[in-house]
Amino acid sequence: MARSVEKGDSGMATARPPLPLKTRLIIAAITSATDASRRRDGTVNRWLFNLFDRRTPPNPNPVDGVATADHTVDPSRHLWFRLFSPASPASGHLPVIVYFHGGGFAFHSAASGPYDAFCRRLARRVPALFASVEYRLAPEHRCPASYDDGIDVLRWLGNCDLVPDLSTVFLAGDSAGGNIAHHVARRARREALGRANVAGLVAIQPFFGGKVASPSEERLDGMPFGKLERFEWMWRSFMPVGADRDHEAANVFGPGSAAADDFEEGFPATMVCVGGWDALQDRQRWYCEGLKRNGVDVRVAEYPDAIHAFYVFPELPDAHKLVDDIADFVHRRMDELSRPVDK
Repeated sequence: MARSVEKGDSGMATARPPLPLKTRLIIAAITSATDASRRRDGTVNRWLFNLFDRRTPPNPNPVDGVATADHTVDPSRHLWFRLFSPASPASGHLPVIVYFHGGGFAFHSAASGPYDAFCRRLARRVPALFASVEYRLAPEHRCPASYDDGIDVLRWLGNCDLVPDLSTVFLAGDSAGGNIAHHVARRARREALGRANVAGLVAIQPFFGGKVASPSEERLDGMPFGKLERFEWMWRSFMPVGADRDHEAANVFGPGSAAADDFEEGFPATMVCVGGWDALQDRQRWYCEGLKRNGVDVRVAEYPDAIHAFYVFPELPDAHKLVDDIADFVHRRMDELSRPVDK
């Protein structure tokens, strides 16, 4: 697919990602709603944003081969998850994928229409039991609230009878959700999680940061869902009060991180998805390098024509390729774990 060329503000030719008109219009609507909802005092106008964030109810009767049900973990925190169950699972046990949606830590929901549809596609294709977490949002709930929520969902699953087999649990998430999935994986090895055993991590265009802008953030500033000013606002809303973007929550292997201590007991095999039009791609590649330096099995999936959040647009070919690639990673990881260990 050829890359389009448009005129930038300076009048010079600027390359743009290859997107259908429908996708461009949807992106414009989402970014306008996000920016209009960001108040000057750093809070979010939830009422305004929710006018544009279409919510999908659970479907106990299968839709596209997948049934859904919502399960409450802690009503005092409004912490719950949506479980996606394939109607006709393959023979043998199904893996469990605990998923964290994107939205800059401050926007969207497990019930948001695009995320409900994306999780449904993944649950059907893998196939897997898919638990999409409704974690607490910033700025009302700053770091580490969403990390705590992720651990508590894992612990709740590991100590109940809802899911019969938790021997192969995968953590997954996109953008800010990829960041959450990473930090939940860090903590999971030290927590008492009952039967839940984390076997792998899928980080889809994970949202990491740092005090100094990366070359790709500067080069691709203003690309779809890639505005540097918006990133900075999201980090200010999420980080603990007084922390900067070199805090270990944002800059995993940065100067303020103790991440090296997290790999002494191992870290799950990780798949990282990188888009060629994503302003965050440098940080995602640096993340992969940091994992590899610490002995983690890392598999990188590159999508040269992909914008940030391309996976929620099923009209884009790479959205389908990503689903296939995640299914392949999960199957390969399950095969590896099922092989007898040489003594």
